[in-house]
Amino acid sequence: MPREGSPFKGVAVVALKEAADHMTNARFHLIMLLVLLTALGAIYGAIGRITQTTAEDPFLFLKLLTVAREPLPSFVAFLGFLLPLVAIALGFDAVNGEYARRTMSRLLAQPIYRDAVLFGKFLGALLVIAIALLTLWLLMTGLGILFLGLPPSPADILRGIAYLGVTLAYTGVWLALAIMFSTVIRSPATSALAALSVWLVLTVFWSMIAPLIAGALSPVDPYDPMSIVTQFETQQAIARLSPQTLYGEVTAILLDPSARSVGPLFYDQMQGAIMGAPLPTLQSLIIVWPQIAGLVSAMILLFALGYVVFQRQEVRA
Repeated sequence: MPREGSPFKGVAVVALKEAADHMTNARFHLIMLLVLLTALGAIYGAIGRITQTTAEDPFLFLKLLTVAREPLPSFVAFLGFLLPLVAIALGFDAVNGEYARRTMSRLLAQPIYRDAVLFGKFLGALLVIAIALLTLWLLMTGLGILFLGLPPSPADILRGIAYLGVTLAYTGVWLALAIMFSTVIRSPATSALAALSVWLVLTVFWSMIAPLIAGALSPVDPYDPMSIVTQFETQQAIARLSPQTLYGEVTAILLDPSARSVGPLFYDQMQGAIMGAPLPTLQSLIIVWPQIAGLVSAMILLFALGYVVFQRQEVRA
């Protein structure tokens, strides 16, 4: 029987219901409390570090995100480490949890298609994450105005909004991964363990694995100085298989207007450039556009894998 109507009918209903469930879930409250406390600690340390300096900086509010004070890392480093855990916590039982509670058949008995169910679950969790990110950014801006006594410049706001968008795409990659595992694996505990294992490898160990693979694929020739550059470029390409690396490169360019490259920069490439001069926001976005496209593509690919598996699953009452 051919399907009648749009397959996305009911997506908004499912998404809002999922967002409401996440907002009232104690598990989400505990995780966001951890993120909030660590973010406040990072911001407090950055403000203390910035107020000790007297140098004028036109991008002072961006320093709140990147400046660290020992022993705390920066705000960006905290989010890059904790946001994947938030996404995995929201998505690891999105589908198999319905099977475990025996509610999937009742859910699909409603006048909606499977497309709307999976899209709604993904968009609902992403909406919750977007609200949390916006709240953290507004809190950071308010604390900056309160303690620094200066409002953010238009360039700070533009780069901050671009940073929020990239962070949401980065978190969406891990959310899509968790939902994909929840679709493929029927046990919620096993799907959570699988998602955490991938996160651990790509976040913690991938920076150690990439040089080993690059050394095997592009060994250094002592008689060819360019072989060092070739090996570094190979290592960089392998490292970019990790969303953590892509996210780090994007934030390094967006939050540092004086940065001009994410790779090796030769002297002849700096001809005519004013050293230390900040780049416009659009130029910084152009530099990291391949990394942003890679994050979005990874999110779409992982979600598509879970979507195909979910469409082929048999659901029994």
